[in-house]
Amino acid sequence: MAETEPGTSGKPVLKSGALDAEATTVLPESAAVTAPDDASQQALVAAQEETRQHRDQYLRAVAEMENLRKRAQRDVEQAHRYAVEKLAQELLPVRDSLELAVANAGRGDAASLIAGQEATLKLLARAFEKFAIQSLDPVGEPFDAERHEAMMMRESATAEPDSVLEVVQPGYELNGRLLRPARVIVARAPG
Repeated sequence: MAETEPGTSGKPVLKSGALDAEATTVLPESAAVTAPDDASQQALVAAQEETRQHRDQYLRAVAEMENLRKRAQRDVEQAHRYAVEKLAQELLPVRDSLELAVANAGRGDAASLIAGQEATLKLLARAFEKFAIQSLDPVGEPFDAERHEAMMMRESATAEPDSVLEVVQPGYELNGRLLRPARVIVARAPG
């Protein structure tokens, strides 16, 4: 900034420092080159260490998930392979009883054979009960094509038309799921 100084010839005179202030420009901080100080160096090392720890944690978590997946897959394979093991253990005494009956068929009287067959049937009924296998006896119920298999139709004056008149072979359910439909004779109106 040029000003005239009193007592001079009227020529503009520059004040000291005025030129310096106008010529100086301020650079943004990002443009300034600074030497790394100890604090920023320590922060960088700490950030790198934290990154390394997070990577290790991530790799361990991935490995643990893979191990868990493999273990679950092995458990499912074992469950499929040995799913009927308990049922098989319950059926072994039934087989033993039947084999004993066959071996003694020629030596025993009819009453002892009947008693042996009844005992075998009780063993089998106990095994079925233990594993929630239930017999279907739909006599008198309306015919249901999803749970019953019609073997034939028979006229009946006493039974409701399209109801189960007689069970030829019982059906079975396992925990409410149909294993085998009941084979039945279905009633129809006389005519």
